[in-house]
Amino acid sequence: MTSMIDGQGRHIDYLRISVTDRCNFRCHYCMPEKQTFLPHNDLLDYSEIALLANRFIAHGIRKIRLTGGEPLVRRDIEVLLKELGGHVAAGRLDELTLTTNGSRLAQFAPILAASHFRRINVSLDSLNPETFRTITRGGDLAQVLEGIAAAAALGIGIKINMVALKGENETELLAMAEFCAAKGYDLSLIETMPLGEGVANRQDRYIGMDDFIAPLRERYALSPLAHRSSGPARYWNVAPLGLRLGLITPLSHNFCDDCNRLRLTTDGKIYMCLGSTMHVDFRKALREDGMAAVDTLLQKALRLKPARHDFERQLADPELRLSRHMNATGG
Repeated sequence: MTSMIDGQGRHIDYLRISVTDRCNFRCHYCMPEKQTFLPHNDLLDYSEIALLANRFIAHGIRKIRLTGGEPLVRRDIEVLLKELGGHVAAGRLDELTLTTNGSRLAQFAPILAASHFRRINVSLDSLNPETFRTITRGGDLAQVLEGIAAAAALGIGIKINMVALKGENETELLAMAEFCAAKGYDLSLIETMPLGEGVANRQDRYIGMDDFIAPLRERYALSPLAHRSSGPARYWNVAPLGLRLGLITPLSHNFCDDCNRLRLTTDGKIYMCLGSTMHVDFRKALREDGMAAVDTLLQKALRLKPARHDFERQLADPELRLSRHMNATGG
């Protein structure tokens, strides 16, 4: 097998797989309230996802994250969870993780634990029930917290993902940090990105990370950590809380130089960058041309992977904003 080295010389060992574009929340920074989803026939079925995952692993992928939409709303998702978990058990994958909104975690936590998911990310932008309901357009905070607790009780590591939203949750960071520290969860803070038509105005909602974490710096001491996960976060220790804090800063502090990721969408496209329309169509190759064509497309994707995203210009100029929503690509 050929190596997973992109056109910039970066080693690609991490694949994010969006298993569905559907979600039971409608977070306003992610998608419009009235969203049209892909027809079922356009989606990769589980056997196709498993086949592509096998191929990527054979080429050198060592980490896979399942995303959506909300991955746990897809029917019979436990079939795929168990299939991919077998790669971890056999030593072919170093890590299998999941990003979820937490609404179905109470039901699925035992299946995730049995399928070798050692840690998960849970999107949680507020601990205030009303603010949470507003951001998610109807989400139940108590249900999410119950799911997180169920997963943690089974030994699954928890990382909370909190999107920084100016005027909505910027006064809630201290409460979130102290909550995560008390529970033993990691916390990652994420700058909002200019993706998708019909979502909240990015210029109004965007707040740079330095400004968002200013209240935390005023009360606590932040020191850099050498720890790295498979994603783009840079980590800090928050003392004396003992909190491990990740900062994901696509706009204020670019992290593209060491990008190690590809994204497989639920309809079988590989996007080489979250901030680009450039992609190759694996579904067509898989269904019509066979695995040799898939291998050829993979090498093409690696050659075409851009040096960096263009979110800064897209945020400043709405005409440049990508129409694709986050749920269509996977986070």
